[in-house]
Amino acid sequence: MNNKTVKAALIQQPPVFLNLEASVAKVSDLARGCANEGAEVIVFPETWLPGYPVWLDDAPEAALWEHPPAKRLFGYLFENSVEIPGPEFDRLVEAAKDSAAYIVIGMHERDGGTLYNTTATIAPDGSWRIHRKLTPTYTERLVWGVGDGSTLETTNTPFGVLGGLICWEHWMPLARAAMHAKHEVIHTAQYPTVHERHQIASRQYAFEGQCFVLASGSVLSRDEALEGFDSLGTDDAEVRKLLGSMRSEKLLRGGSAVIAPDISYVTEPLFDDPSTVYADLELAKAAQGRLLLDTDGHYSRPDVFELKVNTRKNVNVRFSDGGES
Repeated sequence: MNNKTVKAALIQQPPVFLNLEASVAKVSDLARGCANEGAEVIVFPETWLPGYPVWLDDAPEAALWEHPPAKRLFGYLFENSVEIPGPEFDRLVEAAKDSAAYIVIGMHERDGGTLYNTTATIAPDGSWRIHRKLTPTYTERLVWGVGDGSTLETTNTPFGVLGGLICWEHWMPLARAAMHAKHEVIHTAQYPTVHERHQIASRQYAFEGQCFVLASGSVLSRDEALEGFDSLGTDDAEVRKLLGSMRSEKLLRGGSAVIAPDISYVTEPLFDDPSTVYADLELAKAAQGRLLLDTDGHYSRPDVFELKVNTRKNVNVRFSDGGES
């Protein structure tokens, strides 16, 4: 049984909204501060680089067909998204090495002409894996493509299996079942903000998977979003007006929390405060809880239920030289 205690840190500070270069620089500073507090796992929220696209739900003209400001706003987001491999991603790898911690960070990933909602898990030795959100939720489909089973992976660490899902993936029963079969000890649940529905999903996951859940959300105000856009120096008054039309002053409220396998809070949700949330995870509780429930073991019925997961990378075009593929 793993008797180790692991310290986790959940970042609630907002990025420099829409400014990738400035936000990446902020990652290094925040990770260093968490490492100084002894954190071995550092979690940033969903698409923290360079910020969750809050205008999709809050700006009345965000989804108008062929609306020039909305198209240009997507262009700014596209230009400030992460390419893997790429120079900004290399700096994230260096941040993990420098902090000697596992960094789990949400980002807009640019691949060809499409953006993906992606989580990167970077180990202290510089190795990494990514997970792309399987199904963008509701208005998110305006900006993101869909992931596939090739990135439904976990990371082996000295303290056990580290895995994660993004936001409403926690409401996908088969995605949960696939992840439970990987026997996570620590699970990252990344959201834009961890409101009550997300708290429920995270606590359910903790019990169902008998693992610790790090529920991660950001704080962001409308003024901070506008300040971030202004830092790009575009002087694009129409796009700024679209962002300024967002109806809420408090766009994202944080709510980060750490949940034990018995669904109790190790650290209670913290709202409307950009402070980093810390928690000490007593890993033995993950093993002890499997006395009650192991959905991939003694509480499963493979003779009745079977799940097949397609882990092939799905692409539209496959080029071949005529030999065996």
